[in-house]
Amino acid sequence: MELSLIRGVVDNSKRILEIKKEFGSFDKYLWGFVNEKPMVTQYKWLHKIPAKTSKSETISKDMVRRGFRLVGPTVIHSFMQAAGLTNDHLITCPRHSQCLHSSIRAPMT
Repeated sequence: MELSLIRGVVDNSKRILEIKKEFGSFDKYLWGFVNEKPMVTQYKWLHKIPAKTSKSETISKDMVRRGFRLVGPTVIHSFMQAAGLTNDHLITCPRHSQCLHSSIRAPMT
């Protein structure tokens, strides 16, 4: 692994601690961008799901402004999908409706 990647991880860990001091948790910081509710999309085709969105660009810019590294809008959008901040399941996927009807989100630490 390149030394610059390791430095990026270490630097990002420090930025997360700063965010936790300011917002109470990294969870609150991130969910604040989506008004505490997962964003729900209505995609029918895989090729329509974007690699990045205006929301992931906004979060990315804010994180870069705070000193984060390696947090481009595509990386952030992937993280949003994995963390449940956005429901990009196809509307034909059973998980789309399961996520849609789930009002409980698991907090991140």
